[in-house]
Amino acid sequence: MTVSLEAIAKRSVNLASPRLGTQVIFATDDFFAAKERMIQDSDPVFIADKYDDHGKWMDGWESRRRRDGGRDHAIIKLGTAGVIHAASIDTNHFTGNFAPAASIEGCFSETEPGDQTEWRELLAPYTLGPDAEHLVAVDCDQPVNWIRLTMFPDGGIARLRLYGETRPDWSAVGASETVELSALKNGGRIVGYNNAHYGSTWTLLTEGRGINMGDGWETRRRREPGHDWIVLALGHAGTIDEIEIDTAHFKGNFPDSASVHAAFVDKSTDEALITQSMFWQPLLPQVKLQADHIHRFDSSTIEKLGPVTHVRLNIFPDGGVSRFRTFGKRHID
Repeated sequence: MTVSLEAIAKRSVNLASPRLGTQVIFATDDFFAAKERMIQDSDPVFIADKYDDHGKWMDGWESRRRRDGGRDHAIIKLGTAGVIHAASIDTNHFTGNFAPAASIEGCFSETEPGDQTEWRELLAPYTLGPDAEHLVAVDCDQPVNWIRLTMFPDGGIARLRLYGETRPDWSAVGASETVELSALKNGGRIVGYNNAHYGSTWTLLTEGRGINMGDGWETRRRREPGHDWIVLALGHAGTIDEIEIDTAHFKGNFPDSASVHAAFVDKSTDEALITQSMFWQPLLPQVKLQADHIHRFDSSTIEKLGPVTHVRLNIFPDGGVSRFRTFGKRHID
C-alpha cells in the first residue's frame, strides 16, 4: 500500500522543531530575516506594515540579493538524531523574494561539521515556487544529526520542517538505569489514534509541560458511545514501573478517566498494531483524572506485565492530554 507524503508528515515527528532542541547554527547570510525563524513551530505570518533597519520584516530566513554567482546555505543541528522521510520547504508570503530552488544534505557527526565533512545528498536541488508549501520525499536511510540547507542562489524560505523518526543511541544505557521509554528523544513515536482534532499528537511525547492547550493531544467532543485512544511505540522494549499523565491547561476539557494497555510485539505493521491493540493486556487500570494536573502512577498501581514494546492510552470518553510518559528499564535480549 502506497502511503502519501501528507500521511507520512501527519504521523511523523518534525525533527527540525526547536521543541526537540534543534538549532540553526550558521547561515552564509541572513541580512533580511533571521535564520532562526525558519524552524519556528508556528505557521509563518505576514505583517504588511512591519519594517526593520534592513527593510521589510519577513517571517522566515531571507538572505540579501547575491551578485557573485554563489549560493546561500544554513547549517542546522538537530536536537536528536533521526531518519528523515519527508521535508516541507515553505515559501509562504515570499513572492518576489522566494528561493528559486533548494537542496538538503545531511551527516552524522559528534562535532560541528567543517570543510572536511562528507555530506550526503538527501534532496537534490528542487524547484520552488512563490508563496507555497513544497512537501517532498527525502532519501534518508541512515540517522543524521546535522543538516545543510542550500538555496539557489539566494532569497527566502519561511519554514523548514523535516518529518521522520528519532534514532537515539541506546548502547550507553545500562539495563539497571531508569529511562523515559516513550520519550521522542529516546525513539518513542505515535503509531496511530482514532481522533486528533486539536493539537499536535507528537508533542504528547516531548519534554516539559505543555505551553498551552494546543500543545498536546486533544480529541473532538464525543457524541456517541465509546472512548478515544492513541497507540505509541516505545523507543526501546522495557519494563514499565512508572506512568505520568499530564493534563496541563486542559480544564473544561480533560478526560474523565484513563487507562493504559500494553504488549510486546516483535514485528508488525502500524496498521496491524492498531487492530491488535484492542486485545492488549491492562498495564494501568482505569483511573480518574483531574484538570490541569500531573498524575503519577507507580508500581503499586501498575500491573507487572514484564517487557513491552507498545502501549495504548485510552481516555474516557474524550478530551485532552498534554504529556504522556512511561518510565522503566530497557529490556536486553
